[in-house]
Amino acid sequence: MPHPYVLLSAAVSLDGFLDDTGPERLLLSGAADFDRVDEVRASSDAILVGAGTLRTDNPRLLVNSPERRAARVAAGRPEYPLKVTVSGSGDLDPAARFWHTGGEKAVYTTDKGAERLRGLGLAADVVPVGPELDWRAVLEHLHDVRGVRRLMVEGGGRVHTQLSREGLADEIQLAVAPLFVGETDAPRLFGPGPYPPGRLRLVETRAVGDVVLMRYVPTAPGSGRLAAAADRRWLEAACELAALCPASETAFSVGAVVVAEDGTELARGYSREGGDPLVHAEEAALAKVDPADPRLGSATVYSSLEPCARRASRPAPCARLILDAGVRRVVTAWREPDTFVAGADGNGMLVAAGADVLVLPEYEERAMAPNRHLLG
Repeated sequence: MPHPYVLLSAAVSLDGFLDDTGPERLLLSGAADFDRVDEVRASSDAILVGAGTLRTDNPRLLVNSPERRAARVAAGRPEYPLKVTVSGSGDLDPAARFWHTGGEKAVYTTDKGAERLRGLGLAADVVPVGPELDWRAVLEHLHDVRGVRRLMVEGGGRVHTQLSREGLADEIQLAVAPLFVGETDAPRLFGPGPYPPGRLRLVETRAVGDVVLMRYVPTAPGSGRLAAAADRRWLEAACELAALCPASETAFSVGAVVVAEDGTELARGYSREGGDPLVHAEEAALAKVDPADPRLGSATVYSSLEPCARRASRPAPCARLILDAGVRRVVTAWREPDTFVAGADGNGMLVAAGADVLVLPEYEERAMAPNRHLLG
């Protein structure tokens, strides 16, 4: 299901701490970075913090700039982003500033936690997501019911850790402050446990006052039929490749990317690449990978269009080429229409052979865009 774009925002010391152990909140950012955070808040549809942050920091989570609030209203948006918190137990203080400032609020909780929260009389939408907290259910509800397209997550460390470990964070914005904390019991940004493999990609670094802002995006594909944030990024790249295809009246324009389990790009290709009028995107990409590459067995193929199951131009369709390469996970945006082949079912061929196939329909329009002339 579609999710909002999830942006994790945090400031840490040089030795990786969110705070010290003193009674007052340690201010890691300076005036310039606080203003930057205010700008990010103003650009977001919702801001989320965990219950622990509500208890320890008692934040208001407001857009402080009157000009930014006015710009939101002028654009037809609420003056303040939706404020969101999560609590499995429902143990929240109804006197916290979170509930009494800003605009609309929502709290996501368990079935049991909802009973407790409804008894507090909070001016908030209480949303139970089942017997346990389920981040995917939270994100789906925010997207589908509340219309949230961009979600800013301001902590704390437990929330950042859970979203990162589940591969649900689209971006990490990390402000590094020029100081040390050095206290063993102080809270850290990320906790221990299994994270997605591989290296994140650095997309920006810049000085903001005396702190350094670093922005990272994930690269490691998800597993099985569960989508990770990186799956969306790679599928977007495949859709961009489709726009590079030479125009054709007899074949679709498709882009494909082959990505290793650790997020390393192995190859990419697109239809009719290199002047070959018959080559398909998946075929062009796989041809650039050594068939003996051991990473293929755990790789993911991203294709803007469902891999073909039948073709007249070459001996093997793309679904068969993928399976013969040893790939067992495919992410695509658009099911093949009957324009050229009736009843095409490349995804069915892949699934029948034991592959995991994930369709992300939110990218269908982008995949269709370079093919509009073929669709009547």
